[in-house]
Amino acid sequence: MSKLSGKVAVVTGASKGIGAAIAKSLAAEGASVVVNYLSSRAGAEKVVAAIIAGGGQAVAVGGDVSKPAEAEGIITAAIKTYERLDILVNNSGVYEFAPIEAITEEHFHKSFNINVLGAILTTQAALKHLGSGGSIINIGSAVSRVTPPNSAVYTATKAALDAITGVLARELGPRKIRVNSINPGVVETEGTQTAGIIGSDFEKNLAAQAPLGRSAQVGDIAPIAVFLASDDSGWLTGEQLLATGGLR
Repeated sequence: MSKLSGKVAVVTGASKGIGAAIAKSLAAEGASVVVNYLSSRAGAEKVVAAIIAGGGQAVAVGGDVSKPAEAEGIITAAIKTYERLDILVNNSGVYEFAPIEAITEEHFHKSFNINVLGAILTTQAALKHLGSGGSIINIGSAVSRVTPPNSAVYTATKAALDAITGVLARELGPRKIRVNSINPGVVETEGTQTAGIIGSDFEKNLAAQAPLGRSAQVGDIAPIAVFLASDDSGWLTGEQLLATGGLR
C-alpha cells in the first residue's frame, strides 16, 4: 500500500514550482490532492492532468490565501470533493528582493499578507476538519538562517513562518496534529528563473558554499513533503528541515 493511501491533501500555490512537485509526489503516494492556484488556472489544470494520467486523483481550486473567505473556500472545496482532510501544505508565497532604501509599504504588506497571513488563514480553515494524525507542512526558506542582503522583508516573512511552525506544533500537539516546515535553499523553478536568480553570481556563490555543490531541483524537495505527510515522520513536530544541500 502507498504511504498516503486514503489521505486528502491541500497544497496551496501548486500550479508550478515546488508546490506542483509536492502535489504530484503526494498523489503518487496515494493522496487525493487539491491543487490550489491564484492566477494560473492553466498551470494548475496541467498539474491535475499529470496526476490523473499517473492514476491519481486531483482537482484544481482557485483562491487567494490572503483573503479569509477564499482561504476558507479552498478547504471547503476539499471537503466537498473528498469528504475529509488530512494534509495541508502551506506553499503559497512571493519573493521580492529589494535593498532597505527601496522597501515600500505596499511591498511589505503584499509579502506578509501572502507569506504569513495566508498560512494562518488557510490553517485556521483546515483545523475545522483536520483530526488526529493530521499534518501541516509550511514551506519556509533557508533565508531565515542565511540572511542574504536585500531580503529584509522576505527573510522576515520566513522567520515569522519558522516561529508559527513552532508555536502551532505546541498548540496543536494535544490534538495529535503535527506541524513542521521545509526550509529550502535556492531551488530552480519557473519563478527563480524569471527572477534571474538561477545562473546569477548570487546563486553560484550559494551553490559553491553548499557541501553538495549545487542548487536544488523541485524533485529534491517534494519527497521531504511526502515524508512529513506520512506516518514515517510521526514523531516529528515543530521541526524546521533545512533542505539546502548542507548550506548553513
